[in-house]
Amino acid sequence: MSPANSAPNPDPANSASPDSVRLWIRNPLAAFTANGLDAGGGLVIENGVIAEVLAAGQAPAEPCAETFDASAHVLLPGLINTHHHFYQTLTRAWAPVVNTPLFPWLKNLYPVWARLTPADLELATTVALSELLLSGCTTAADHHYLFPDGLEQGIDVQVEVVRKLGMRAMLTRGSMTLGEDDGGLPPQQTVQSAAVILADSERLIRNYHERGDGAVIQIGLAPCSPFSVTQGIMRDSAAMAQEHDVRLHTHLAETMDEEAFCLDMFGLRTVDYLESVGWLGDRTWLAHGVHFNDAEIARLGAAGTAVAHCPTSNMRLASGIGRMAELEDAGSPVGLGVDGSASNDASNLILEARQALYLQRLRYGAEAITPERALGWATKGSARALGRTDIGELAPGRQADLALFRLDDLRFSGSHDPLSALLLCGADRADRVMVAGNWRVIDGTLPDCDLPELISRHTAAARKMMAG
Repeated sequence: MSPANSAPNPDPANSASPDSVRLWIRNPLAAFTANGLDAGGGLVIENGVIAEVLAAGQAPAEPCAETFDASAHVLLPGLINTHHHFYQTLTRAWAPVVNTPLFPWLKNLYPVWARLTPADLELATTVALSELLLSGCTTAADHHYLFPDGLEQGIDVQVEVVRKLGMRAMLTRGSMTLGEDDGGLPPQQTVQSAAVILADSERLIRNYHERGDGAVIQIGLAPCSPFSVTQGIMRDSAAMAQEHDVRLHTHLAETMDEEAFCLDMFGLRTVDYLESVGWLGDRTWLAHGVHFNDAEIARLGAAGTAVAHCPTSNMRLASGIGRMAELEDAGSPVGLGVDGSASNDASNLILEARQALYLQRLRYGAEAITPERALGWATKGSARALGRTDIGELAPGRQADLALFRLDDLRFSGSHDPLSALLLCGADRADRVMVAGNWRVIDGTLPDCDLPELISRHTAAARKMMAG
């Protein structure tokens, strides 16, 4: 494995220009900066960061060796996915769970997922990240909590795939300690002891966690959910996160079944449970957060605890509609997550922003939830949820992580406002994606990736997993 703090080796075939060359991304059709800056004249990229943000009609302060004409493109910060389960790309649209809510959905899938191998995980992660990249996503958080025999190095497998694709990732060391024998949901063969979990967590932080601007790989600690972990591992993870200054992640308040489980098992509502184990703070970001009451929203906001909104998954499993505008207004950073590709069945972040726009409008109305607000959740809000200030917006000094979309498909014909058209007309694929100044998507394709061959291998692995 590569040593900690090492950056991926950029593949020249994936890079239209090396980091050191000044590149002017010139005069975009429209630009969303996530901070109010005018980027109508484009951006200057140098040494993997944004050197200048140019207002309409403005030229670079110094000559640029290369120019990219963006006049047919809508320019965004690279989208940021705050919650996923990469391995679940192998169990998409499985008939036995198509029409079930969360708890029976999990009970049916746990035994299938327990058969996961390192080769399966490598393929599943490659597919998930490739799909995300093609949708304009440049940074992804994964919540991996399955470590059956033979998959003890699961996070290491994911690190290598992230580096190969040239993306950024927050890889969280998930865990399950509360099996069926002790009143939990997962089968016993999928749980681990606290000692094993904590030792591996410390190893991963030591080997891979990068700090500061431009970090490629970061590690978080992520006990899975109240119905699959003990209070002890939650407290121990919080202490370790404090000691090593890393972030904490878990599922919380996704369904009313989970709320009932917490009351029955711990005698606490979900946010009381969170506080009781030392997690109510700004180091934590939560997946879903659907069923918080007014007082809990105020407490989460005051603590700065972030929430990853997963609208498609919440609709797919009929979990409910989260109160994201109120959480954000109370002080909680709100980001977007595609969730696992067995509860969303896709890994497409620009489509997730569209779903967030529409689902939250059902709760708050059309005027309160604008395309700009939804795109803000997918960019700067997601960056805040992951504890990062170097990505998620277009500003001088920020990382050169960008997504550019064309509006020349039939679906956009007749549209007038380019930024709104991205979501309202259903953009689903970026034309160009840049990470750290390097082009990772060119003309809507992944350079040097044999997509049909990847699909063939991934499909074969999925069928083999289902066959047992």
